[in-house]
Amino acid sequence: MSPFTGSAARTPDWRHLRVDLTDGVATVTLARPDKLNALTFEAYADLRDLLAELSRERCVRALVLTGEGRGFCSGGDVDEIIGATLSMDTARLLDFNRMTGQVVRAVREAPFPVIAAVHGVAAGAGAVLALAADFRVADPSARFAFLFTRVGLSGGDMGAAYLLPRVVGLGHATRLLMLGEPVRAPEAERIGLISELTDEGRADEAAHSLARRLADGPALAYAQTKALLTAELDMPLAAAVELDASTQALLMNGEDYAEFHAAFTEKRPPKWQGR
Repeated sequence: MSPFTGSAARTPDWRHLRVDLTDGVATVTLARPDKLNALTFEAYADLRDLLAELSRERCVRALVLTGEGRGFCSGGDVDEIIGATLSMDTARLLDFNRMTGQVVRAVREAPFPVIAAVHGVAAGAGAVLALAADFRVADPSARFAFLFTRVGLSGGDMGAAYLLPRVVGLGHATRLLMLGEPVRAPEAERIGLISELTDEGRADEAAHSLARRLADGPALAYAQTKALLTAELDMPLAAAVELDASTQALLMNGEDYAEFHAAFTEKRPPKWQGR
């Protein structure tokens, strides 16, 4: 994401999300606890636009995505989205589905690590949002459910059929996307859907601890690692190693690489600059 902006100012307030930026860590909270943080058309659009804005700001080094109340996110609001889509024509439906995919792309293409802090339900679009994150930190109450076939739609929604097999393997992904059955935290950890399983009620704390560690680290190295993980998913080996070589050559010319050597020589911790 380019850091160059046009004349529009940064959005000062978001109506469908709570946003906090402290010392390089952005915390984005889905804030409809009475609806288990179900997403509306406007909430999707806010997430898309917020991630684009934060991706242009070099002050963001890690992002925690969390949900207020009893769950992470129950997916699209049944009344406000499913009910409304029944009266839309194909062109309008395509616009909506492209927008939801843009949210997932924004998470994957953000130049900083994204950590989903999951407690309670992460269903439908909520499960895909967590899936798109770089890390999923969850407590024992977490349960993931890719419910799309249960409402008569394809399980391959919002990039789920692309991302899930790459996280848990084709066999598990087929079961989860075809059947739409909930996967509770112990099984999710076993199949690799959860990065870290915490004690009850500690997912947010652990996610912020990880975010702090990442924010204090070599931001440019993390950004390039994330970019390569995404870009090389579909590359042949020859193209991947060439991209690795080009990336390393650029980073070896950076300040952080020289700082590591100086810190090692002087027997002190590195002072990472993200450059």
